[in-house]
Amino acid sequence: MAGELLIDEPLDGVRRLTISNPAKRNALDHPILDGIAEAVRAASVDGTRCLILTGADGMFSSGYDIGDIPEDVFAAEAEKLVAHPFTSAIDALDATDVPTVAALPGHTIGGGLELALACDLRIARDGIKVGMPPAKLGLVYSHTGLRRFLHAIGEPRTRQLFLLGRNIESRTAREWGLLHEVAGAEDLEGMALDWAAELAANAPLSVRGNKRVLRALLSAEAELEPEVEAELIALRKECFASDDLQEGVKAFGQKRPARWQGR
Repeated sequence: MAGELLIDEPLDGVRRLTISNPAKRNALDHPILDGIAEAVRAASVDGTRCLILTGADGMFSSGYDIGDIPEDVFAAEAEKLVAHPFTSAIDALDATDVPTVAALPGHTIGGGLELALACDLRIARDGIKVGMPPAKLGLVYSHTGLRRFLHAIGEPRTRQLFLLGRNIESRTAREWGLLHEVAGAEDLEGMALDWAAELAANAPLSVRGNKRVLRALLSAEAELEPEVEAELIALRKECFASDDLQEGVKAFGQKRPARWQGR
């Protein structure tokens, strides 16, 4: 059963996008990711003053929905999900002039964490965990995604997050710079709405202008030589066809040690 993106307007000028895929811990599938991309692009032109991205049922997102893909089509379908709808959702969040707040009511893992990191501001419920499990799955993460973490938390913490693959508590994530604030369970929604109301009330020319400046500055630091970028893209593409990625996904879902083969 596919997930869905729930959309409401809790305040004037504020649109809330809620990831809902309860059977899979809010895993990101095509309908959810396509919905995020479409809703964010629409908000850029319809007068929305702030976007909140959150999750239903006490979870933000467990990441890409690749756990149930059949083996015979795994490589193609896993890469298709990550390379297209996920990239479209991230690109829409990067490009929008509308200020964005990620409100994390529960664990936020893998692609879910990058999705939150693509928002301008991030608030999480106290006690949740965030993490990046590529090392546990056999996945080579995208260079654009890794760059996002480098900008947010620096090289030492990015190495720790991606190479160890451990989840960290919300308070540690705040200390690292992954989160801006941690709220009590009963305070998360109220804090997110307070921030959204304040963002919506700010001068739109200033908000849009400052976001544009930040985007330009970050992009200026992101240039790679074409041949190097092609190499990094090929490295990631190859991992989707590896035996290790299929084994890693199975082992992760079954909560057992993976039997790596190095191929």
